[in-house]
Amino acid sequence: MEENTRRMLNGQPYRPDSPELNTFHEVAHRLCQDYNQLRDTDTTQRNQIIDQLMPNHGKQPYLQGPIQFDYGRFTTVGDHFYANFNLTVLDTCPITIGDNVMLGPNVSLITATHPLRWQQRNPRQQSDGTFTDLELGKPINIGNNCWFGSNVTICPGVTIGDGCVIGAGAVVTHDMPANSLVVGVPARAVRQITENDHLDSYPY
Repeated sequence: MEENTRRMLNGQPYRPDSPELNTFHEVAHRLCQDYNQLRDTDTTQRNQIIDQLMPNHGKQPYLQGPIQFDYGRFTTVGDHFYANFNLTVLDTCPITIGDNVMLGPNVSLITATHPLRWQQRNPRQQSDGTFTDLELGKPINIGNNCWFGSNVTICPGVTIGDGCVIGAGAVVTHDMPANSLVVGVPARAVRQITENDHLDSYPY
């Protein structure tokens, strides 16, 4: 692994145009495009692509598609992962997801970020003569048994505890404790999920 890639994964400033990273994201983008052209019933081909795109996965992942990953190889998911339409994953830093996590439509998991000051953010000439910017990221961690509603965005550096429910449209900018109901922009934990939320009419 190139030093530049190690810097990226460690959350340090890095060049997004390095040869290794260019290769990684070109492969990932091609695999996403191939996946998005398949039908739901093309199970074998879809599973083969997921194995290549996101090799660090548990049992029976299901991604409805379309999907878009920056790299894929830097995302780890547990058993029985489910993602509805239009999953976007910018995994410039590691994304770690537990077991039995369900994502609604249009969920975005974003580890990538940029300096706030334009003096550091804008592209500039590098030591090799090329013009490019320096970027950085922060990892995302999502616990077991979480459910994200539609149009949820998880921002860089966020940890979501086990058993959380993230309401539709939430933009999560900071860590959330386990078993929280989370809503809003910016998102906040409004209460704990308890036995009082049990549906009596449900079969178990």
